[in-house]
Amino acid sequence: MAGQMIVVGFQGDDVSDKSVAKLRDDLTAGRLGGVMLLKINIKTLAEVGEMNAAFRAASPDLPPLITLDQEGGAVERLTKDVGFREIPSAANIAASNTPAQAEAIYARMARSIAALGFTVNFGPVADLNLNPENQVIGRYGRAFSADPTIVAAYDEAFIKAHHAAGLLTALKHFPGHGSSTADSHEGFVDITKTWQAEELDPYRALIAAGQVDMVMVGHLYHGKYAEAGTQTPSSLSPQWIEGVLRTDLGYDGVVISDDLEMGAIRDHFTTLETVRQAVWAGVDVLLFSNTAKYHAGLGQEILDILVAEGKADPAFAARIEQSYKRIVALKARID
Repeated sequence: MAGQMIVVGFQGDDVSDKSVAKLRDDLTAGRLGGVMLLKINIKTLAEVGEMNAAFRAASPDLPPLITLDQEGGAVERLTKDVGFREIPSAANIAASNTPAQAEAIYARMARSIAALGFTVNFGPVADLNLNPENQVIGRYGRAFSADPTIVAAYDEAFIKAHHAAGLLTALKHFPGHGSSTADSHEGFVDITKTWQAEELDPYRALIAAGQVDMVMVGHLYHGKYAEAGTQTPSSLSPQWIEGVLRTDLGYDGVVISDDLEMGAIRDHFTTLETVRQAVWAGVDVLLFSNTAKYHAGLGQEILDILVAEGKADPAFAARIEQSYKRIVALKARID
């Protein structure tokens, strides 16, 4: 059960690589729930397809989450350099296309992603473009609009297109990265003075419509949603996940963290603290890119922490079981 909660990055770029073989063994044994592909893993489209086929074959009864970030624009792991047809950023798509037209664009992209054996695309972006100078969203055109109704409409188009191709999606970056003035890849991001309640509106609309496969929680700190005297980011915050997302917005699906090796996390928490606090906060899938300081045994390290905590505390074990049930239900929808 604990193994299904872990998704990690790796350094191989073809099916014969030792790290790929190890991941296949871990998937078969249930020690791992999925993998994350970055540009370092993309040598050719043919080799990506072979790796992904091997990952799928390793766990046919409980398909792995084979994930990537393919939003369009600046955020693409599959590029024209390897023969993949790129698409514009969210901002450019919304500026030039209706939601129906956008769905057709995303459908073409999703079919190409699915043909390579991926099961999850980390998108769409539900952030609002409230700060055009935002270092991670606004500057790169990753948000569809500053209007939450417009954002929700294009998010729905993205999701429907991926569902038609048999892919799962992850709405991001809860509770809203669009108003922030810093980049959580680099370090701590305080949204206490900039965050606006309307940043939740796309989540509220899409959850109510039953469109959400997963919600990806960012590493964003808000003083009103943290334990007194702490600077806990949203990805480790029960106030945000169990309180706002699950209770206030009524979401009972899979919650996935943003990369837990971003500076906002690794500069402030050990791996043990990160895993323990994320699970207690309500995170179901722990995403580690394994890029900060590559560690071939990272998946096993995380698994050992989860198992040890579960053995020591029945309540923690119950949280693992709860996440497992959500993940299994989600994976049942993978083609």
